[in-house]
Amino acid sequence: MSATRLLVLGVVRGYGRAHGYLVGNDLIAWGADEWANVKWGSIYHALKSLTTAGLLIDYNDVPGRTEYELTEAGHDEYLKLLRDAVRRPQPRPDFLGAALAMLPSLTREEAIRLLRERRTTLEQAREKAQAQVDAMVEPPHVRELFGLSEHNAAGGVAWTQGLIERLEAGAYPMAGEPHSPGKPGSWPALQFPPYPPRA
Repeated sequence: MSATRLLVLGVVRGYGRAHGYLVGNDLIAWGADEWANVKWGSIYHALKSLTTAGLLIDYNDVPGRTEYELTEAGHDEYLKLLRDAVRRPQPRPDFLGAALAMLPSLTREEAIRLLRERRTTLEQAREKAQAQVDAMVEPPHVRELFGLSEHNAAGGVAWTQGLIERLEAGAYPMAGEPHSPGKPGSWPALQFPPYPPRA
């Protein structure tokens, strides 16, 4: 799975129709160049490859500017990527970061259900790593490797549980709720200030 692919589809979906500079400007403003290694070149490459794959349709109504819109297949692919990124822990943090940026595309109930799946997987990883720590005899320093895995999984469990609780308490407007940015084409009124602040 590509975090860039998920993010590009998500931003185009959010605006309903968007040109490459708008997509890139939002992603860079969110700091995605740092936490997801998204670069301008990868954004334009994703737009072209997604169009070739039939997930986006391009429009050249304005000379010198191509705008993109999700196809039905693109919408389905976007939701598949988003759901997978929420439910399945990955070694790299960019997938989860992309999922969090697009989380309001899901209903509150679905997001909570997917996060519970994620929590269960992380709990299993934590228990497996603990068993490896306990079983490791030689060489003894390799215990630190499994200890790190246990620590990371435990932190993931705690953070995931916290997000579940925040969503259960009504945090963040989710899909189908008032003021949610999760509805396709609902973004033009939103403004995303640069984060993290740029020097």
